Amino acid sequence: MNRMHGIIFSFEKPTGLGKLTEPRIHGSVPFGGEYRMVDFMLSNMVNAGIRDVGVVMHGKCQSMLDHLRSGKSWDLSRNYGGLTLLPSFAYTERWGGDGRYRGKLEALAYVMDYVRHIRQEYVVLADCDLAVNLELEPVLQAHLASGADITAVCTPQPGGSDETYFQLDDTGCIIRTTCNDFAPSGYRSLNIYVLRRDLLVQLVEWCVSRNEYSLRRGVLQNMAATLHLQAYVFDGFCAHISDITSYYKSSMALLQPGIRHQLFRPDHPIYAKENDAPSTYIDPSGLCVNSLISDGCDIQGSVKNCILSRGVRVEKGASVEGCILFKDTVVRRGANVRYVIADKNVDIGANVQLIGGENYPLVLGKFTKV
Repeated sequence: MNRMHGIIFSFEKPTGLGKLTEPRIHGSVPFGGEYRMVDFMLSNMVNAGIRDVGVVMHGKCQSMLDHLRSGKSWDLSRNYGGLTLLPSFAYTERWGGDGRYRGKLEALAYVMDYVRHIRQEYVVLADCDLAVNLELEPVLQAHLASGADITAVCTPQPGGSDETYFQLDDTGCIIRTTCNDFAPSGYRSLNIYVLRRDLLVQLVEWCVSRNEYSLRRGVLQNMAATLHLQAYVFDGFCAHISDITSYYKSSMALLQPGIRHQLFRPDHPIYAKENDAPSTYIDPSGLCVNSLISDGCDIQGSVKNCILSRGVRVEKGASVEGCILFKDTVVRRGANVRYVIADKNVDIGANVQLIGGENYPLVLGKFTKV
C-alpha cells in the first residue's frame, strides 16, 4: 500500500527501564528473545506495503544503527527511498532547548526537509515502545471512510495513569484527550496516528512557531474543536513498555500460547535482524520447560519459564526460572537464578544465588559480573 509513509520515533527519554536503556535507546531494547522493540512497528509498516520509513533517533543510537543498518532485513534497502535513519537532533543549538526530549513536533521540525519531500499522501506516525501486531491497511481505510483529519489507534485495555486516553462519542469521534489522570478512563492511545502529509507539515509549523512541541497537547487537546479526530479501536494484544514491571510482565505473557500467537502470526510476520547463529543445544541432562529459547544457546542446566536470547549458556547444575537473559549471558555451574533480567554479556558465577521478585525482578546491567 504505497499511499502511506512511515515515521517511527525512537528517543532517549525518561523511562523506568533503568539499566536496560543505559547503553541504548528505547527502540533497541531486546524483547521476546529474537527481537528489538523497533522490529514490531517496522514490520507492521512493511506488512502494510509501506516502502519508505524514516526512523527519528536521539540519544545513544549506536545499538539502533547496528541493528537496522540498511534495512535489508525488512526489505527496505533501496537506492531510492526505503529505510532512512534520521539524525539525532540538537535542541540546544537550533531550538533553544536544554537537550531533553520535548516532543514529536520538535523532532519533526528538525527533519522538516525530509517530511516535505515525502512522496506519499498519508503518513503513519508511531512510537517504538509498543509490541503489537497491527494491520495498518484497515486503519487507513477507516481513516478515509470517516473523512477524519487524524485517526488515532487506541485500545479499550487499561494502562498506566501517565498514558494518553480518549473519550469517544457514539461515532468513534474523539471528543476529549486526557493524560496523567489519577483514575484514567476511556480508550488508551497506542500513539499511532494516520494523517495527510500536508496537514502534518501545517501542524508542525503552526505548533513549533508557538513553542508547542507536544503532539498530544498541541494538537489532540488544543485543536480538538477544529480538527476531526477519529479513533480506530484495536482490541488485540498490545504491550506498552514503559518501565521494568511492564517489560517483565509483557515478556512473560509471551509464554502463553494465545498471546504468543497474537503477536507472532505466520500471515503477518514480525521481522528481525538476520541471524547466523548455530542451532541451540540442549544437553541430555538439561531441562527446558515452557521457555522461549533463541538460536545458539547451550542449555546443560535447568531452564523454566524463561526467555533466552542468542548465545546464552546455562551450565550443568545451574537453575534458571522466571528470567529474561539477553545475548551471550552465562549462568555458571550451581548458580540459582530466579526472576532476573540480565542484559548482554552478563556473567553469573558458580554457586551464586540471585533471587528477585515476580513483581520486582532484579536487573543486571550490560557486562555485569556477579
